Amino acid sequence: MSSENEPSAEPGAGAPEQLALIRETVRRAKAPRAKPRTWRGAALAGELPVARVLVNKGVLHLDQFFDYAVPEELDADARPGVRVRVRFGAGGRNVQGGRREGGGLIDGFIVERRADSDYRGALAALASVVSPEPVLGPDLLALCRAVADRYAGSLADVVQLAVPPRNARAESKPSPEPLPPPPPPEPGTWGRYAQGPAFLRALAEGGAPRAVWTALPGPHWPAEIAGAVAAALSSGRGALVVVPDGRAAARVDAALAEALGPGRHALLTAESGPEKRYRQWLAVRRGSVRAVVGTRAAMFAPVRDLGLVVVWDDGDSSHSDDNAPFPHVREVLELRAAQGRCGFLLGGTSCTVEAAQLVESGWALPLLADRERLRRAAPLIRTVGDGELARDGAARSARLPSLAWGTVRDGLRSGPVLVQVPRRGYAPRLACERCRTPARCRRCAGPLQAPDQRDLDCVWCGRAETAWQCAECGSPRLRAQVVGARRTAEELGRAFPAVPVRTSGRDHILEAVPDAPALVVSTPGAEPVAEGGYAAALLLDGWAMLGRPDLRAGEEALRRWTAAAALVRGQDEGGTVVIVAEPTERAVQALVRWDPAGFARRELAERAELGFPPVSRMASVTGPAEALAAFLQAAGLPPEAEVLGPVPVPAAEPGRPRRPGDAPPGESWERALVRVVPGRGAALARALKTALAARMAKGATDPVRIRIDPPDIG
Repeated sequence: MSSENEPSAEPGAGAPEQLALIRETVRRAKAPRAKPRTWRGAALAGELPVARVLVNKGVLHLDQFFDYAVPEELDADARPGVRVRVRFGAGGRNVQGGRREGGGLIDGFIVERRADSDYRGALAALASVVSPEPVLGPDLLALCRAVADRYAGSLADVVQLAVPPRNARAESKPSPEPLPPPPPPEPGTWGRYAQGPAFLRALAEGGAPRAVWTALPGPHWPAEIAGAVAAALSSGRGALVVVPDGRAAARVDAALAEALGPGRHALLTAESGPEKRYRQWLAVRRGSVRAVVGTRAAMFAPVRDLGLVVVWDDGDSSHSDDNAPFPHVREVLELRAAQGRCGFLLGGTSCTVEAAQLVESGWALPLLADRERLRRAAPLIRTVGDGELARDGAARSARLPSLAWGTVRDGLRSGPVLVQVPRRGYAPRLACERCRTPARCRRCAGPLQAPDQRDLDCVWCGRAETAWQCAECGSPRLRAQVVGARRTAEELGRAFPAVPVRTSGRDHILEAVPDAPALVVSTPGAEPVAEGGYAAALLLDGWAMLGRPDLRAGEEALRRWTAAAALVRGQDEGGTVVIVAEPTERAVQALVRWDPAGFARRELAERAELGFPPVSRMASVTGPAEALAAFLQAAGLPPEAEVLGPVPVPAAEPGRPRRPGDAPPGESWERALVRVVPGRGAALARALKTALAARMAKGATDPVRIRIDPPDIG
């Protein structure tokens, strides 16, 4: 070796050459192998170079998959089910080197890798893989497709409901190892039902029983749901439970923890927060957890080897999603039970007409207790009608009949007493004391209310009213048309001054109350659970619930009443419920007999005669009058479709959130109902979706909105 090739021992010798080498190395490291914006010139994946992508565009005329080229550098991570970013909307004009470029970045999911594409033009490349975690599996994708088709919606909208937003911190953490299946559970309180032990046994043996369960009143239903879940898990399969609210989810969560132990189930509710909820969701998708309990969004939870789906209280409006295409939990879980051949349990203390139809059609079997056991578990129901109220001096002066006062007095000797009032606030509706003219706001003509004892404000615009006078007779004095929960609590507090009075409503909902004498005034659905059960209950102003102009008024009133009465002790323990409503009403009589299933069967028979849901499939179509008429004329409805209406739609009240189906403030909309015979619901949804997609593709500006199986049809 010559001396010129030997390294120099002097400091700094050879430094220019070393610095040049370092600069060149850094320059090469910083130079991208291909431009990430378009991957222009980048080599494509050697195998399956095409990715079929579901882009996050919920418009109906784009409800399809789009093909993208897969760069070689993204080949390993670009698996079916992962989140990606793609360029969308560039058109076919900007093509460079056989690669389409331009357009805005948008999120999507890879649904398939392919060797070639049906599209003959140039393909854009995937911009990036957001995460290598496959969150949209084939089973979940098939379920979302079925839901979108049933409700005339887009697949992208349903996937947004099914897959929660990504949380990188939660995704980076591994999920725990799955636990072995638990042993089959003992029947426990399921033994109170004639077919209860057989239902659990079928689940534990890997069967797929389907049942409509009318639960006995009392505190046992969360433990009974936990027993059914344990039976499904013991067969090596998973289970999913959907309840209407966080309070019910917490009760089932506690029952599952007691029955299964830690680490076997996940709780999916909005109260968990985005990171914890996504971490739990990932544990379910990865198979670490096989049982899930949650609220509405949990209906899409990707449970492995699903063996049982459970819906509790399917008549609650919370089970119907507020976002397009407005799927209902009951219908989605019916689809999951049919597709996955798993068990199905629809339970509640009441019974909806849809549940009665499942039994009537033979799709599910009834799960009931015998009448003798039911009589012992249910409280004694007593009624107060208009005739008794007219003869009762106490009722005329204080709105509560003597029977109710006596029931409250006797109940307070042994525990808390529940009072259900169908209106919140102090005096939700007011009128002139002299001429009974409704009190209206001077600014927007909205109804006035008294949220507390002193202040008046408008329900619509919220403006305070300080010097109201009747426009008809000039009187400054007001009276309550409807008395709210706070006014009722005040009256009862004066009548029983030594007893604490607690209120539970939308602004503040109590979870539970102790087993001590107290008056608990609650609006429907906000009743807290009493330790040991309530000694008595009053169900006030039944006319306010029965008098709603809605097809489901009687069914909803009975559901609310049974839910409250189920919190009261049974007849054996002296529990009593007084309902202030006309005793001859069918829903009141069903409560007295505690026969919600019989009430639902009679309602189903009447709706069959009239052709109303659930016997028929129905769609609500709303929009401006001219746009609605043009849409219905252009839609290729099935030949047997019948159009009812159109009728005017009330506009959204100023100052209040706009509900789905409400007309925008200041606009005049109409609504038409389209119904078809059973078996033609899919054809109706397909026709409406096709017509709406064609209308949107033409750039129509007037909105037309579709809702399949609307919850309220008037």
